[in-house]
Amino acid sequence: MISKLESLLAEHKFVVTCELGPPAGAALDPLKEKARMVRGYVDACNLTDCTTAMVRLSSLASSIAVMEEGIEPIMQLTLRDRNRIALQSDLLGASALGIRNILCLYGDPPSVGNEKDAKPVYDISTLQFISMLRKMRDEGVLLGGGKLSSRPVFFIGAAASPKSEESKARIEAIRAKIDAGAEFIQTQPVFDIDLFASFMDDMRSSGLTERCHFIAGIMPLRSAKMAKHVKSIPGIEMTEKIMERMERAGEQQREGVEIALELISEIKKMEGVSGIHIMTVAWEEVIAEIVRASGLAPAARRSLL
Repeated sequence: MISKLESLLAEHKFVVTCELGPPAGAALDPLKEKARMVRGYVDACNLTDCTTAMVRLSSLASSIAVMEEGIEPIMQLTLRDRNRIALQSDLLGASALGIRNILCLYGDPPSVGNEKDAKPVYDISTLQFISMLRKMRDEGVLLGGGKLSSRPVFFIGAAASPKSEESKARIEAIRAKIDAGAEFIQTQPVFDIDLFASFMDDMRSSGLTERCHFIAGIMPLRSAKMAKHVKSIPGIEMTEKIMERMERAGEQQREGVEIALELISEIKKMEGVSGIHIMTVAWEEVIAEIVRASGLAPAARRSLL
């Protein structure tokens, strides 16, 4: 059975996904509480895989936990911590447990996290990772050619950064992921709306929006300090206008929400965009407010047609 996310996108619905960070501990209750905050407002939620190389509850266990709360998971997997044997084993386990959406990521290096002496794996490339999922699902074979006794079911996702770069380069980078098997793309947070419009122009003109679903990243800013930090992250382009607005704002959290709503309003108008992906940093309680205020609830009423 295919995922709800895949089904909604196939029906040309404008989807809403969000990101939930697993706890730095063995208890599921904190994560389940977050899940209940967003239930009914999102179509699926990402469970991060030790993001920024910080040890957290596994994305597999976290995905099962949110499923128990009635939310469809998008399980993130990185190449940082697993070789091809472990990756394929975890993927088979995820499919057997009913997890259908997988986001393939390279992963931040261990040097930025809380286990700096850890040895990075990076056994295969991101393109090989995506292709591996497609072959497991469509051909019933492992990366090394071994036959599977039964095929897993996956909706395959990848990430993209709408960066300021020459059109041909960014088109080819995304094309390679789609050729490998990516069926949906979630982007890094969008702050420069003109840059994102240019990115989507490239995706449309190259025919890539007809082959893959593009979901735009939205990150509500809580403070000017957070905006400054986000600006320093590779792959995210922050405008000076947004920086200035956050610095001048009397109520910085409220300003951050208003900026997010303005960005969503513009993104909804763009041809080829299939949804938004809301990324908060320990601020899950604002997700429902943003979905309501942007006119994107309930899910059944959202349509691109």
